Amino acid sequence: MTKPGRPAGPAAETETLVLTAALELLLTEGAVALTPQRLHAATGVARTTIYRHWPAPRDVLAALIAVAPHEPSAPSGDPVADLHAEVDLLCDRLRDKPVGAFLRALVTASAGDPSCTELRLRYVLDLLEPFRAALRAIGAHTEAAVAEGATLIAAPLLVDVLLLDRPVDRARAHRAVDDLLARITA
Repeated sequence: MTKPGRPAGPAAETETLVLTAALELLLTEGAVALTPQRLHAATGVARTTIYRHWPAPRDVLAALIAVAPHEPSAPSGDPVADLHAEVDLLCDRLRDKPVGAFLRALVTASAGDPSCTELRLRYVLDLLEPFRAALRAIGAHTEAAVAEGATLIAAPLLVDVLLLDRPVDRARAHRAVDDLLARITA
């Protein structure tokens, strides 16, 4: 027997329609465009539905993060090769939309809405997790060393792309991995 009333979440087709439009708006206009009014105009979905499920830009950003997680790579058995492969994947993800643009939007949204800071942090930590896993497999001895190593690899890439509007420097990222591996194995 089913209970009468509204379902807990939007129908799958509605969610897909709204979040697809939201991603397009985010990439073209930034997080400020993620209002229920703009989403209604872009999709034709009833404003009440949008307000009920995504009342603020932060809610739309959280939904986008939830539906687009980075799939972890299968370990190859060679943790050093895996670490280098993860560098290549991050470089590709930062170079291509939507990851680079999504990160920029999260930074901008965090500046205007402090509640978005947690979303930005969660998204960046998700980007760093493959590095953390590879560093654990290589034998980094403490969680502090794992966290520091992941940051040493990814931070220059994030600064270049997000703050300096430079292209991804894949060679420098691989040098950072090699330098870190030399320190770990020393």
